[in-house]
Amino acid sequence: MDVANYIQYVASEGELFASAAEQGELSVEITPCPGWDMRELVRHLGMIHLWAAANVAFPASDWLDVQDLPDLVQYYPELASGYPADADPVGWYRNTLANLIDVLQSAPADLECFAFLPASSPLTMWARRQASEIAIHRFDAELARETPSHFDPHFATDMLDELMSGFTPRPRAVDIQSPEVIHVHAQDTNEHWYVSIGAEQTDTSRQGDHADLTLTGTAADLYVLLWNRAPGTSITMSGNTDLMDLWRGNFRVRWG
Repeated sequence: MDVANYIQYVASEGELFASAAEQGELSVEITPCPGWDMRELVRHLGMIHLWAAANVAFPASDWLDVQDLPDLVQYYPELASGYPADADPVGWYRNTLANLIDVLQSAPADLECFAFLPASSPLTMWARRQASEIAIHRFDAELARETPSHFDPHFATDMLDELMSGFTPRPRAVDIQSPEVIHVHAQDTNEHWYVSIGAEQTDTSRQGDHADLTLTGTAADLYVLLWNRAPGTSITMSGNTDLMDLWRGNFRVRWG
């Protein structure tokens, strides 16, 4: 997808997240994020939007080192002056979302700024990253509200590719004796990823002829499973299913 498509998903996924967040008590537990309730999830996502917007609107050679909301006051004094009171946290979130959309839409296509995942341009990376960040937390919010989630297959495929081809190969040490290959097959869009996990390096290819574990299902179900969000009961697993424990223990994306 291009930047405009990603921005459309930022807007639509953001509104779905906001709608779920405001449908009940803020104290409801967010199961996939231990220790968080809906209040913390809203605050986290709003802060991430401000951080992403600042990286695009105030380009630098490295990403902005932000530990918490006050670190962003110099860029967005009104939105980052403090977390919102419980009276209207989702209203504050919607303002951070609107700010993000405005920054992404206003940025030139050839913008040069820091990017940390492969993409056709830095702006594409930030728009795609925010679309997926919102989507997986929208799932978290809907799960907490016991509301069924749905992802368009092609959007889910694109977001799954960001995880498989972008995050998964990032440097990490894995406690494994010999390389193992996980084949991920999205049946509904007929897309494939072969993830070769080694002790010092993990590589992802879109083609392969061998796998120790094959995961087959819809792009949306695979997206949720591989973000460690669901048990994967709808996924067909063929081969060494113990590799899922290896995945869950080593391939998690955390803020910090």
